[in-house]
Parts: sequence; C-alpha cells; structure tokens
Amino acid sequence: MAGILVAGTSSDAGKSLIVAGLCRAFARRGVRVAPFKAQNMSNNSMVCPDGSEIGRAQYLQALAAGVEPSALLNPVLLKPATDRRAFIVLGGQPGGTLEAGEYTNGRARLAAAAFDAYRQLEAEYDLVVAEGAGSPAEINLRAGDYVNFGLARQFGLPVVLVGDIDRGGVLASIYGHWAISDDDDRATLAGYLINKFRGDQSVLDPGLVELTARTGLPCLGVVPWLDQVWLDSEDALAFAKWPRLPGRAGTLRVAAVRFPRISNATDLDALAAEPGLDVFASASPSDIASADLVVLPGSRSTLADLDWLRRLGLADALSRRAAAGGPILGICGGYQMLTEVIDDPIESALGTEPGLGLLPATVRFNAEKVLGKPTGSWRGHPVTGYEIHHGVVEPNGGEPFLDGVRVGNTWGTIWHGAFENDGFRRAWLTELADTVGSAWRPAAGAPGFAERRTQMLDELADALEQHADVGALLRLAGR
Repeated sequence: MAGILVAGTSSDAGKSLIVAGLCRAFARRGVRVAPFKAQNMSNNSMVCPDGSEIGRAQYLQALAAGVEPSALLNPVLLKPATDRRAFIVLGGQPGGTLEAGEYTNGRARLAAAAFDAYRQLEAEYDLVVAEGAGSPAEINLRAGDYVNFGLARQFGLPVVLVGDIDRGGVLASIYGHWAISDDDDRATLAGYLINKFRGDQSVLDPGLVELTARTGLPCLGVVPWLDQVWLDSEDALAFAKWPRLPGRAGTLRVAAVRFPRISNATDLDALAAEPGLDVFASASPSDIASADLVVLPGSRSTLADLDWLRRLGLADALSRRAAAGGPILGICGGYQMLTEVIDDPIESALGTEPGLGLLPATVRFNAEKVLGKPTGSWRGHPVTGYEIHHGVVEPNGGEPFLDGVRVGNTWGTIWHGAFENDGFRRAWLTELADTVGSAWRPAAGAPGFAERRTQMLDELADALEQHADVGALLRLAGR
C-alpha cells in the first residue's frame, strides 16, 4: 500500500514524463508499479485493449511500467469541447458533460470513481505513482479537488513538486506553492524536482540551498533538458515540440495544422520520429502552399475548427493546394473537414454545414461514441489503429483508404495511430516523396516507432537515475 503523488507547479512542467520515467526506473528495480491520474483534462487519448478510453500520457506510463493499460489508470478524463464545456469519459466510457459552472461543485461522482479506482490499484500493485493535474496550489479549486492535495490527503501520499526551470521563475514558483498552501496541505509536501535544466548547475545550487532552508523541502534532483524525449504528450502546450531538422536535400517538410481544439495530435509523433522528416505546426497559408505534406489532425470540435480554418484563409489555401495536386492528409476530425457535408447536432450543436468538399463523403454525428482498435492493410502492409469519434463518415466515391477515402493526392482516414505501423508509414511516405519529387527514402537501420519510444523511456529513466535521488523517492513512497 505504497504511493507517491507527482505534482507540477504548472501545466507542461513535465510531470507526465517524470511519472513515466519513475515508472520505468521503479519497474527496472523489480517493483510492481502502476501509474495513476485521477482526472485528466486532455484531448489526447487512447483506446485500451479492453475498449476503454484513457489519456494518452497514462497509456505511455503503463507501457513504461510494463502493465496493461486500463481505465483504472485514468478513471476520469475530461475532453474540452469549448471554453465552458467538457465531455466526460468516466471509467473509460462516455459519462455526460461538465459545464464550467459545475467545475468546483459538480464533481462528487467523479471523485468517488477516482478514489475507487485508486483503491483497486493500491490493492493490486506494490506501488502507485500518481500524477497531479495543473497546479496543486489553485486554491480557487481546492474545495472540490481530488487529483492533487485532495488525493494526497485521502490516501496519505507524499507530494513531490516538479518545477519547469525553462520557463523561468521556478524558485519563486516552488516557494509560492509551499507558502500559499494551507497547513494540512503543506504537510504533504515532501520535496521538489527541478526539470528541463540547461547550463551549469553550480550557478543554480545556491538558490536550491536557500529554497530548502526557507521551506524545509529537500531538492530530490535537477533533471536536464531532454530534447530527444517528447512522445505522447497530454497537454496542448507540448504540441509540436518535436526536434526540428536542418534543411537539406532529401528532407520532407510536413506542416501540421494547429487547430484550436486539436485532438490526438500524437498521431504526428510517428512522423516526427522518422529520420528525414521535418514536422512542424502551422496556421499559415504560405506553409500550406509550400510544405510537402499538410496534415489536418483530429479535432474535438470539427465544425468550430473548420470555421477557424475559413476565418484564417486556410480553407482557401487547402483548396488551392488540392487543385494543384499537393498532398493533404486528414485524420479523424481533419478527415471529416475534408468531406462535402457535416451534420453535427452533438459535439458543436451547430447543425449541418458544408465541409471543404475535397473528398466525396458526408459526416453524421451520433450520440454514441465509437471506440475501437481496427485492423486492415494498405499495399500489402498490415495496419492497426484506434478509433475515438462520434462522427460517422460515409464515402460515396474515391479509393478506399483505412476506412477512409483517397482522391488524387488528398487522403482521409478515421483511424488514429495508423502511422505508428513502420512498414505502412515508410511505404506511404516513399510514395509521397515520389509524388512531390523528393529524394527522401527511409533511413537504413533506423529504429521503428515502438523501438524509438522504448529508447526514449529508457533514456528518461536513465536520466532520473543519474540526476534524481530515485532511492529517496522510493523510500518516500513507502518502499
């Protein structure tokens, strides 16, 4: 019955990856460890083997720990649809909506489900590494909290604060968290980690000594900037933090449209991990014109993001690109936008609107969500993916493509995760390179996507073993 809570001083402080790294490090030491996040607010999600939906970050953490992903790891997932409304995924299945006015006082049933899931994990594993959400010091939300101090107090968990030094002000932020918390919450704080450090640590050390003297909290490590570890983010702030490649012959430039309600943007990770691909986010008509490939990723509000495309002139740029034969790929919501007609009384409640008209299909949103893990093939290459959508696309022409359709150089698929299949990805990109006259070819001996992700998890665990006191963290957790 051991556990620890890793909280962040802000969103995108790196707590998701720290939890993944700790799970891998603890598992390598022979500990049966499970990750946990009571409530996740993210549009990046994944379908588990049992058909449940959880945050993508918790799926990665399960892989790091060597356990099968399930809804127990992320019992409450909130998927923002507008600035004031989120769809609830409860126990891996649709659970209604949460309005902004209900956020502080309408979550009792969600807290009960989260605590019950934690109890089940606590009974099954040697150690649970829980991840907080946002900042634990959001005192305006404290009364209904069940993911930060509320979880820690419920189960007697020590809390480790992760601070992002790259954004600046990390010492004041950690001190502020300690100072603003009430006495009972402050008593759960057990130490802090500095994350994303670059430079000479001897310059930082005097500040850490003074911070510890003022708070009594030990520094448990200074984790360096790991620019090659960037997979499976849950936070929109971390979208497009892929390493940029220097311009050179044989490089394919891939522009990913940055929707305001982008969903499952992790589909781009497999492309960004491929040597010779420069994947970048954009909302520029000039990039849509000049890139070798434009990707329209998923969206949690297809019609709202389609309206955004039109207001920024991106819809016209896409039409011009398609007419000129420039390759376009739409995935899930992005595919839906490429169709002729979209009828959505569910997600956006905007009714029926015209799509971009670049693919012969219509879309109808249904109340029932489709969750699945489909399989298929393309040009003889086996492909597996996953589906998370309310919108059902009905093609009425074109060439079939992974439960979607292709016309010319415009492609659409409802499947997420298809490009994680190495053989398919490389064959499809080779055909793309020929289409645009690029010399790009798959790099001989380059690791596949799953292998690269495993390498990243090991690099992360290695960094924690070297730069953090993993033994002290285990002892704090009761092991």
